[in-house]
Amino acid sequence: MDSTAINTYASSTNKRAYLGLSCSSCVNESCLIKKNYDLLSAVGFTKEKSTIRCKKGQQFIIERSPVNGLFFVLKGKVKVFRTGINGREQIVRFAKEGEIIGHRGFGTEEYYSIGAIALEDTVLCYFSKGSLQNALRQNPEFTYDMMLFYANELNKSESKVKSISQMTVRERVIDALLYINRKFGVNRGYLNIVLSRKEYADYAGTTEEQVIRVFSALKKENLITAKGKRIAINNTDLLKREISEHNYFLDS
Repeated sequence: MDSTAINTYASSTNKRAYLGLSCSSCVNESCLIKKNYDLLSAVGFTKEKSTIRCKKGQQFIIERSPVNGLFFVLKGKVKVFRTGINGREQIVRFAKEGEIIGHRGFGTEEYYSIGAIALEDTVLCYFSKGSLQNALRQNPEFTYDMMLFYANELNKSESKVKSISQMTVRERVIDALLYINRKFGVNRGYLNIVLSRKEYADYAGTTEEQVIRVFSALKKENLITAKGKRIAINNTDLLKREISEHNYFLDS
């Protein structure tokens, strides 16, 4: 999505419901922009935000498209993915309110290395690459926070690669369930996000058939309950114990 498309989309009728929402009234305290609001608003940076509303299933970052800026999730849930061998999708991570999308392409990269799709109706805050670079040059505290964010992301990424390479298929599926539980929590006993078996497989690095088999085994062991696409974890502690040697808690 180029900057023209972003600006056109951001000024469409989809924006109107959130037109008056400023960074000062944002409830996402974990957002880097919100945390540095006083500094960034003083130089007019927060006024350069575009607000974009995506429908469920809408792709707002096209893999290998030019990098024009960063997206911050104001409301909703997003999956971030890469296309692997033979066009197979590999889900890199999921994102929720307050989190950044597209940061791996920000900086010296010219193209986004990932794609991103809204998993439900989602509202995004968009800042252009140029305005962000200016803000980083002018605000050392914001730059430091961004540096810590990247360091943390790198640590989690390296830990995940190491753990996944040593896990069995069952352990990878359990890891995916616990990750979703940590990330989104529960709603009426079920994980607070609805994913297909294929999406679980694309995150766990296995096949849909293997996920179905593992889910069936976990249901027989009364470790999970399934109702259509909705999954409930019946015994989180036992699942944690099963993969504890892989440091499941490093990826949140």
